[in-house]
Amino acid sequence: MTDAIPASQASTSKPSPLRPFSFHGEALVAHVSGALLWPGQRALVVSDLHLEKGAAFARAGTFLPPYDSDETLNRLEALITSTRARTVISLGDSFHNRAVIDALSDDLLGRVQRLTSSVDRFVWVTGNHDPEVPAYFGGEVHEDLTLEGLHFRHEASPLFPAPGEISGHWHPKATIRGPMGRPLTRSCFIHNDCRLILPAFGTFTGGLNVNHPSITALFAHNSNPAGTGLANCALYLMGKRQIAAVRGQSLVQ
Repeated sequence: MTDAIPASQASTSKPSPLRPFSFHGEALVAHVSGALLWPGQRALVVSDLHLEKGAAFARAGTFLPPYDSDETLNRLEALITSTRARTVISLGDSFHNRAVIDALSDDLLGRVQRLTSSVDRFVWVTGNHDPEVPAYFGGEVHEDLTLEGLHFRHEASPLFPAPGEISGHWHPKATIRGPMGRPLTRSCFIHNDCRLILPAFGTFTGGLNVNHPSITALFAHNSNPAGTGLANCALYLMGKRQIAAVRGQSLVQ
C-alpha cells in the first residue's frame, strides 16, 4: 500500500477520501470508492461488483447503458495501481448471475484474467449471485476465507458470526441530516466490534437502508437481542470525494 494511508497520518477533522479505523485489532481504511484497504497486508477488499448487471437486465427486457462492467473494472484497476495492493479479495456477487458469466465477451474475459494476474493473490469469495466462479478466470475461489484473524464471507451470518467478520451482500446505505436539514442518503460502511459490512463497489448497485430489519438484526447487542444495536455502530458515508463518519444514533429513520 502507499505510505499515505496509515491511521496515524490521517486527519478526521478535514474532508478526506480515506477513513482509518481499527477493527478486531487491525488497522483498516475505508476508501471513498467503497473499497476497504488493509495496509498491513497490502490488501484491497471490494464487494458486490455485479459485473454485467446491465447485460442481465437487457436480456430481461430492461435496457440499461451497457458500460457498467467497464466502469467498475476501470475503478478497480486504478485503485489497485494507486494503492499498490498485492492481494485483492472480492466478497461475492462479483458477477450478476451465471448466465452473464457464460456469455462474457472475449474482451471482458481478457480483462478479468489480466486483473487476477496483476496481483500476487486474487480471491473470489462466492456469493448468492455467483455461487461458482470458473477456474479459467484465474485467482482462488473460496466460500469464505480467514486471513490473519479476519474472516471474509459474502453475507454476514446471523446465527454464527465469526469474530472479525467482514462481508458485503446488503449494499448498506444510511440517511443523515444534510445542509438545510434535508435528508442526505449515501452508501456506507457499517461496523461494530464484531462485524463489518462493506458497501457495493459495482456501478449499477442500489442499496438497503441500515435501519432495515435485515441489517439491524445483525447488530443486535448480545445483552439485548431485541435492540437494533445501531447506536453502538460506526458508519462511514461515502460522498463524491470524501467520507463522513457518523454514529448510529445520528441517523434519520
